[in-house]
Amino acid sequence: MSDTTVKSAPALGEIASNGLWSNNPALVQLLGLCPLLAVTSSVVNALGLGLATLLVLVGSNAMVSLIRHQIGDAVRLPAFVLIIAAFVTCTELLMKAYAYELYEILGIFIPLIVTNCAILGRAEAFASKQPLGLALWDGLMMGLGFLAVLLLLGAIRELFGSGTLFANMQLLLGSGAADWGLAPFGTGYSFLVLILPPGAFLVTGLLIAAKNAVDLRRDAQRKARREKAVKGAKRVRTTGHIA
Repeated sequence: MSDTTVKSAPALGEIASNGLWSNNPALVQLLGLCPLLAVTSSVVNALGLGLATLLVLVGSNAMVSLIRHQIGDAVRLPAFVLIIAAFVTCTELLMKAYAYELYEILGIFIPLIVTNCAILGRAEAFASKQPLGLALWDGLMMGLGFLAVLLLLGAIRELFGSGTLFANMQLLLGSGAADWGLAPFGTGYSFLVLILPPGAFLVTGLLIAAKNAVDLRRDAQRKARREKAVKGAKRVRTTGHIA
């Protein structure tokens, strides 16, 4: 029997646009904000959490898609939570093995990925209705969209809060990244507000406002082009005579 969901499957470009911009989990859906606001005081923290969330998103989407015809409606959500928890556990073990110091810094926010509504939401709304390839692509795009916001937020807070950028990258990328740190404002610079949670709320609000402003401008440009096309249209006269 053919899968009816495949017939109405969204295009790859549409999925990418949704995950990276128009339906971004952090800036549009406003999901997973607790870890996003709590650990983005630096780029390395944001990158660690973002990669962990990306791995869980891709893995859980794939597994949910594979078993979507084998589980009943009564156990769908518990099954999805167990799948997500399994991938979070695997990610946690990987971080303990290869980035233990960063794992210690991120602390409880790695296990709390299980409760990230963005992951459970994609499993229920998309992966449970689409084939494996599209589910993987959706998980990747949503994860990259979330990671991009984390990195941007972490970079802004680290740069204008601590006066550094890419500091302590060796915690995630190894000793070769120990010299990546920059201090463009000097060693004594500090703006404590941006490092604390209120700074995270402030910067996140500014990012959301900036995205909304870009969307409004794009919509206005599209509307202007449509109106111009209508005003410039010419009436075609037909004679009814076919040679």
